[in-house]
Amino acid sequence: MKTVILQKLRKQEESSILLAERYYTILSAVNGLKLTQREIQLVAFAAIRGNISYANIRKDFCEAYGTTNPSVYNIISKLKRMGVLVKDGTKVKVNPQILLNFDNDVTLELRLVHG
Repeated sequence: MKTVILQKLRKQEESSILLAERYYTILSAVNGLKLTQREIQLVAFAAIRGNISYANIRKDFCEAYGTTNPSVYNIISKLKRMGVLVKDGTKVKVNPQILLNFDNDVTLELRLVHG
């Protein structure tokens, strides 16, 4: 007979962007993606803004996080290779499989299965 342990955790975030960052941090950890903090920030930013394709959106990201446009391009390239970001026509967006509406509460169910 297998024992199932249920543990509930609750974390309140002040904004949609912080909630998105928390979600993508958890997603990275659970799936062994080893995303850096800046990569997580970019994914969260793209999720909130809808894409990371337009120059004004990239500029806003650079100003908000103190980074450069070439760094953003390198991160985008890496995240596209990993499948975290995908090209949708002319836009680079967060993969729809991991995109949530961060204006709402997020409830995660995590199952770590042995064997």
